[in-house]
Amino acid sequence: MIEKGGGSFSGIKLLLCENPLPPLDEAIAAAQAELPCSNYYTEPYSAPLRAMIAERLGVAERLIHINAGSELILRQLFERYGRQVHLLSPGYALFPEIARRYTETRLLPEKGFAFDLGELALPEGTSLAVIVNPNNPTGGTFDMEPLPRLLRRHRDTLFLVDEAFIGLAGQSVVHLVPEHANLMVTRTLSKAHSLAGFRVGYAVLPPAIAEDLNSHNDAYPLARPSQAAAMATLQHEDRIQARAAQLHAWTKALATDLRGLGVRTYVTQTYFFLADFHPHDAGVLAEQLRQQQIFIKPLQDPLLGPGFMRVTTALPEDNARFLAALKALL
Repeated sequence: MIEKGGGSFSGIKLLLCENPLPPLDEAIAAAQAELPCSNYYTEPYSAPLRAMIAERLGVAERLIHINAGSELILRQLFERYGRQVHLLSPGYALFPEIARRYTETRLLPEKGFAFDLGELALPEGTSLAVIVNPNNPTGGTFDMEPLPRLLRRHRDTLFLVDEAFIGLAGQSVVHLVPEHANLMVTRTLSKAHSLAGFRVGYAVLPPAIAEDLNSHNDAYPLARPSQAAAMATLQHEDRIQARAAQLHAWTKALATDLRGLGVRTYVTQTYFFLADFHPHDAGVLAEQLRQQQIFIKPLQDPLLGPGFMRVTTALPEDNARFLAALKALL
């Protein structure tokens, strides 16, 4: 399915929140250098990468779990703790699929999808509360200042903060994990770091949970090129931040152009945003664009209506082609 992978088709891809910029040259070179050694495993549990991540985040190495993409980690955590999940919606589409049961707090378009976490109310029996920051698909961020109070107030509930897009914006809460036994943070190098195809995800977890995941996981979760690309990329965070600023500039320009076509857009701090194409049906528009090899994702949220679509920036020349095709359709 196109919605689950974009490597097999050509065209303009605004669909999967992929970074349109390629990996850093250093990451590509590091991966290529490892190819002749691919008959050997990596160090168990990607030890060098774990050590690098722990040092850069200022947490103990034993709190780090690495896997082949953060989706695997999220599935592991939901399998263990997703008996009764509470979500902020609209949010990451994977979570309603993998939760056994879930309730939700709706983020409202009339408030620009903003929400004060200090007002979060969890139903009785919530086993796992999930916060995506920055949020997907809205692109907005939450003020995380109320989180420690929530953690203390709901000591029997595990809180999962998915920081997949933290390299683009937002306040990280990784530093709080050692202080709170009910806080878990997941991250990926697929987004700001442009390594989606390398499949590198990690989590910062309370000691018992980290030990559980590490002891029940493949001892060699990453291919040698993936581990090498990740370590090379993490040595150049200044350039990753500069690229994130460029992506956001392209995103703001794309949103401005859409508003010029009469489309309502919502504020974002990432390289994607929500747009309301009402009175047009986003699903119909997406199919018409697909016929022109432009792939984009209608939100398909019944409570928001059929007009909503998540728009991810591509390169400027591809954004121009998208806008021209969309203008003709509208």
